[in-house]
Amino acid sequence: MLLLFAAPAASAWAAAPDQWITLSNTCHAISATPAPGRDLPLPGQFVCRGEPQGYQHGSLWLQVGATTLARAGAQPVVMVHSSRFDALRVGFFYADGSAEWQGVAHGNYGARWRLGGQIAFDPPLRDAPLTRIVLRFDRLASAPMLRMRLVDNGAAQLQATAMACMIGAALMLLTVGALYNFGLALAVRRQFPAWQGAWATCMVAWGALWSQFHLFFVPAMAGAVSAQACIALSCLATLLGTLSLITAIDRQHLPPWLARTTLLVALVCGGLGVPLSLMRSGPMELWAQVLGLLVLLLLALAGACLVVAWLRGSAAARAFVGAWAVPMLVMGLSGVIDTNHAFWGGGSQMMVLAASAWQTVWLAVAATRRFMGMRIERDRALVAEAAAHEQARRDPLTGLRNRRGFMAAIAPLFDRVVEAPGAALDDGDALALLLLDVDRFKAINDTHGHDAGDSVLITLAKRLARWEAPTCVPARLGGEEFALLVKGMGRFAALQLAESVRSGLSGCDHSPILGPGQVTVSVGVAMARPGDDFGTLYRTADAALYAAKHQGRNRVVIAPDVLCSDGTVSQRAAFAGSGS
Repeated sequence: MLLLFAAPAASAWAAAPDQWITLSNTCHAISATPAPGRDLPLPGQFVCRGEPQGYQHGSLWLQVGATTLARAGAQPVVMVHSSRFDALRVGFFYADGSAEWQGVAHGNYGARWRLGGQIAFDPPLRDAPLTRIVLRFDRLASAPMLRMRLVDNGAAQLQATAMACMIGAALMLLTVGALYNFGLALAVRRQFPAWQGAWATCMVAWGALWSQFHLFFVPAMAGAVSAQACIALSCLATLLGTLSLITAIDRQHLPPWLARTTLLVALVCGGLGVPLSLMRSGPMELWAQVLGLLVLLLLALAGACLVVAWLRGSAAARAFVGAWAVPMLVMGLSGVIDTNHAFWGGGSQMMVLAASAWQTVWLAVAATRRFMGMRIERDRALVAEAAAHEQARRDPLTGLRNRRGFMAAIAPLFDRVVEAPGAALDDGDALALLLLDVDRFKAINDTHGHDAGDSVLITLAKRLARWEAPTCVPARLGGEEFALLVKGMGRFAALQLAESVRSGLSGCDHSPILGPGQVTVSVGVAMARPGDDFGTLYRTADAALYAAKHQGRNRVVIAPDVLCSDGTVSQRAAFAGSGS
């Protein structure tokens, strides 16, 4: 962007002002187009008033006299900014009677083309001064659209450097913008970035053809073909830009009739590009004026879309108005003001290219901010939803998982157990369920109140949460009943863990609420067997917990390996227990 807007200032101190060659300061003549391989003699007479007629199927001669040359310096360079012709010959005539002819033809500009859509003709150094310059255009499309100037040699080189910097910076920004918008379209699945990427791509192609940057790679495209393609691309760009604008604004913020009218005018502008690009003769100036009026109407409609959407509260209109305002203003001014002499003959094309680069940068930043804001809002919603889901799986009093959350957390741990019925489980796949129940909890509620009972449960839950790990899941199943599911422990290790949990919970301090005394828990332990589901394991652990209660409470009982058909624990195996 710095190169794009600072380059013109770098050439502000150019040695001499440009001297423009127009139909009003030249004399003209018309002749038949020469046959291939042959040249024509100079016309016997040049007319110095009026506009030339009937040249589009012949040759137009323009003669620049001594008066115009005197304002351009001793060694002026002829710069021609129009390329819709078949061939161009430039003759330099000197006071000693000598003449030097230089020429280019459609598809072959040699080394005379310059960035910015220019063709340069340097007069050879002679001791004699220049007396006149004669230009011959073969099959010129439009004389009024010619842009030519005489530039001092040193200024021409400086201007060429500045123009190259500006065009290179603009094309680079447009290319990066196109790639970025296509990537953004894939990421957010929205039409607007896709149309914007297509518009930026079209502007890159147009800018490369207009500036003749493509001649670095395809020199045979020099001339009318590139100029015709530029007209088609410029009309297509207006259509793509309008689609980008309309799809960026939400439908509820834009009246349907206004959107349809804007798109209809854009389609007409885009369609006119086809016949205009193919025209080589006829009333081109008239059709160009018609297209210019349609573009002004389209700009007015697009501006109305932005204003209406803004007033209706469209965030997109507020975010993107700065991007579209600059190119709309540039295109509007170029439609009513002659800007052909700006930017050393680059005129409205260079202004449009610079404004397009500005729009691409602004839209890339604004769209990123807007979509990032939407992404942040979505992430916050997902976090809130996840928090709500997690809250639904947590016990509101203790913060431990409730039964629903416990079942969801332990489901993956049961995969190996359920999938291997009848097979032995190694220690890595072993599962142990510990069911814990607070001893004489009803007496605590009856004596000290339910608030004291809640406080006891909270204190026990905080201590129980210390054992939480990827392979150890604690939960409050309801009332005063807690659970721990442990994976990767054998029978002996599970018994030791249960004893450690029992003693740790029994050691909790409840004195501020209950006064002297101790709150104890009973623990029932069950080891999962191959093919067991949670229901089977729970009934086994519950039977062991029931046995712990009947053996005096405050103890651990681990269930035997056999469960009777009626759901009770077999008495053939001894219970292991401890505690007071």
